[in-house]
Amino acid sequence: MTRIWASAAYRVAFTYSAAFALAILLLGLAVYYAADADFRNQQDVGIAEESAGLFREYGEGGMPDLTSAVTERETMNPADGYHYAVFDAAGHRVAGSLPIPRPNVGARDIQLTDAKEGPEAVRALVSALPKGARLVVSIDSEAVERIDETILSLFGAAFVSVIALGIVGALLLGGYLRQRLARISGTAQAIMPGDLAGRIPVSARGDEFDQLAIALNAMLDRIEQLLENLRQVSSDVAHDLRTPLARLRNQIESALDGPGDPQSQRPALKRALAQSDDLLALFSAILRISEVESGALKRHFARVDVSELAGDLADSYMPAVLDGSRTLTASIMPGLVVQGDRELIAQAAINLLDNAQRHTPEGTAIAIEVTTIGKDIALAVTDTGPGVAAADRPLITRRFARLEASRTTPGHGLGLNLVAAIAAAHGGTLAIEDNHPGLRVTLLLPKLPA
Repeated sequence: MTRIWASAAYRVAFTYSAAFALAILLLGLAVYYAADADFRNQQDVGIAEESAGLFREYGEGGMPDLTSAVTERETMNPADGYHYAVFDAAGHRVAGSLPIPRPNVGARDIQLTDAKEGPEAVRALVSALPKGARLVVSIDSEAVERIDETILSLFGAAFVSVIALGIVGALLLGGYLRQRLARISGTAQAIMPGDLAGRIPVSARGDEFDQLAIALNAMLDRIEQLLENLRQVSSDVAHDLRTPLARLRNQIESALDGPGDPQSQRPALKRALAQSDDLLALFSAILRISEVESGALKRHFARVDVSELAGDLADSYMPAVLDGSRTLTASIMPGLVVQGDRELIAQAAINLLDNAQRHTPEGTAIAIEVTTIGKDIALAVTDTGPGVAAADRPLITRRFARLEASRTTPGHGLGLNLVAAIAAAHGGTLAIEDNHPGLRVTLLLPKLPA
């Protein structure tokens, strides 16, 4: 019993059963007392009517008619439960068989002693007659007591049945709750040693436990994804930093081993400084992606006019694109607004424009477009360059992803990864498609109503 009571599931089940049993008990007592009061009130009404009838007899013929009427009623209707007594002013009983001394006026319960049945309770109404006489009309309360006993017996049996059913129901409910909770606990215990593949079973009922399981499974998916990203980042950072750090060390070592005059060391130190700036930029990009993925920036979201933002970027990038022997056109639908961070959306568009310039040959046509697709705003950057093979498109949004064709260009493979993180932070997606020819990269963001 101690082990059962230590279970929260069983405590909840038994507490509910106890509350239900208490409610049944209170209801039964209320019914019992209400029924008893109603039956006794009916008795009072009956003896009042009987007394009124005898008063009419007294009014018509005085004491002789009253005593005659009492004697007749006891003789003719002995089974109706009524008993009578008439007392004179001296307290002597002059009529009726009710064996009591002269009582005071009013309604009362009177205890009698029956030679056969022992103590017996009757309900009586004592009325005052002229010249100090008293009329007593009573009715046997045994019928009411039998009804009360029947109600108590039925209620007692019903209450015992409720208690028994409550205990059985509490055991079944507690066992069911423990079983459902044990699935969650078992999954958590399997995950603690490091097996993140375990998930909580979800039934087809879709109840509260299933909703909780779905939420926890989504949380576990997110944790697994973050840990996988952490492992990937750790591995990729170690791999990508090895070469630039080795170059930095060689440049510093070359400066130290070379001629001692500052003028000879200056070029090596400049190269080392540039390499250090490149490393700092790498770490800044990693921190920026982590900040975006954490979701902490969402509380600063505001209305952003994507159409205006894209127009400003197209105007500012036009000279640089033309200097690179490429062309830039803009096709922007006006008045498209999202809820987000203007700086992040601008950073995503800038990364897409930079990639379009960095990975395409001279003469490439680049375009920036803003339109709507369903309930989303589509900010797209297209080019007519060599494009990306369909098999490689899912890979280029990963951190430090570098295709063979881009190994000779500057960068660390974080640009599209940051764009994908910005899209996810705004509740959107990043789509990479063939532009026939070239590449089309589209940032889809939920549109705000005008």
